[in-house]
Amino acid sequence: MEAYRGRKRRFREGSAVAVRPAVLNTMIAWLFIIGAALFALGSVPAYADAVGATADSITYFVGSLFFTSASFCQLLQAQTPAMTDVDVESQHTRSRVRFWAWLPRDRNWLAAITQFPGTLFFNISTLAALIQNATVKQQDRRIWRPDLYGSTLFLMSSAFAILAVGRLLSFRPRSLPWYIAWLNMIGSIFFMISALASYVLPTTGEFINSSVSIAGTLLGALCFLVGAILMLPAWKHAVRAAAPARPEGPQHRAAH
Repeated sequence: MEAYRGRKRRFREGSAVAVRPAVLNTMIAWLFIIGAALFALGSVPAYADAVGATADSITYFVGSLFFTSASFCQLLQAQTPAMTDVDVESQHTRSRVRFWAWLPRDRNWLAAITQFPGTLFFNISTLAALIQNATVKQQDRRIWRPDLYGSTLFLMSSAFAILAVGRLLSFRPRSLPWYIAWLNMIGSIFFMISALASYVLPTTGEFINSSVSIAGTLLGALCFLVGAILMLPAWKHAVRAAAPARPEGPQHRAAH
């Protein structure tokens, strides 16, 4: 029983997995970069025509897996203070990540916890498109289109991210996190436009506007790509601006 309680307490406080904050952030950025690049590539008509429907669907599906991996890692980052409250030196110190937390007042955590299930919906929709294109005739192929539920969750996540860096309509041109948040919001809007444009009309069985659907996916993916690239310099700027953590020595503790 004591061993069980100890394991339960360790799970609540943090996992046995320890990573360097800087490495985790770099991993998140590159996973998003690759995922967004694959989505953008899959949306280029010339690429789809060159490789065929099945290969194009594989491109989307693999891209969605990168998105989900990045989103999960970002959720771990958001709910682990040791992954974000760092300076130039402590960013390279291994710390345990928390696999579970409930932080409803933390807007960064709210952004991450709503984004992650959104990526899961994209996993499902891209896999469905892959299966369909692998089984139907070439002339009957269907393009992948953003899932309505996934796009809605992405919009919610982007709104929380904007609120995390300031007010919803604040203007902070010198803040890289502000640019990242708004690029993700614009990308989410494009994905939603694409999802709506790809609604299948019951009378004809065709999309409302296939061209708008493809363009929305491409533009949205490019916004996500630029936002992911900016995560790398944004992290460097943040850790340089952070005050060095003071050691918890006897004199410091006595001062409290």
